[in-house]
Amino acid sequence: MSEIIITGWDLLDFSHQALREAVRGVPADGWGSPTPCEQWNVTQVLQHAAGDQVGYASFLTGEPGPSENPFAPSGTLAEEPEAYLEAALERSAKAWAGVGEDVEEVAVPVPPNKMAPSLGAGACALDAAVHAWDIAVATGQPSPLTQESARELLDVARQIVEPLRAYGAYAAALAPQAGDDDVAALLRYLGRAPEWTAA
Repeated sequence: MSEIIITGWDLLDFSHQALREAVRGVPADGWGSPTPCEQWNVTQVLQHAAGDQVGYASFLTGEPGPSENPFAPSGTLAEEPEAYLEAALERSAKAWAGVGEDVEEVAVPVPPNKMAPSLGAGACALDAAVHAWDIAVATGQPSPLTQESARELLDVARQIVEPLRAYGAYAAALAPQAGDDDVAALLRYLGRAPEWTAA
């Protein structure tokens, strides 16, 4: 396996690693398991998450986008899941590693398609992190989200998610509950029930 590329954007590096570890933790019989993304199983969430990372890379570099529509994942992989994901993360990480903090704005595949680089990297991180959570909880793994990362990701989410709901990228927000911690607050804002299980 190739060396992991550090982007220099801490939240994105955290989220890439969370997604990587969630995929590594999927048991052999777990790829068809249901997920919090109601229409998709674990393999399809992986395809979607990987495709989104390639999408961000393609907007940053002008290189080709994902070979498959991330919003219509087939559920069939032509290679091992870890290798499939790693290829996508490598493209994303290389692209973001080339973006300096002094850049005024970057092209991104989410509205309004131009963002300050810190917000763009945060949007890319949000996508990876929430799908890491989807895969982890669908396969009986602990949540990969920390309270600190959830706070940062929620700040990003509040800046970018509302326009995306109209496209079906995120479900309607769920009402906050008494006792919610930062992770639960993030998940509910993204339309996910923190207590979701595959059972």
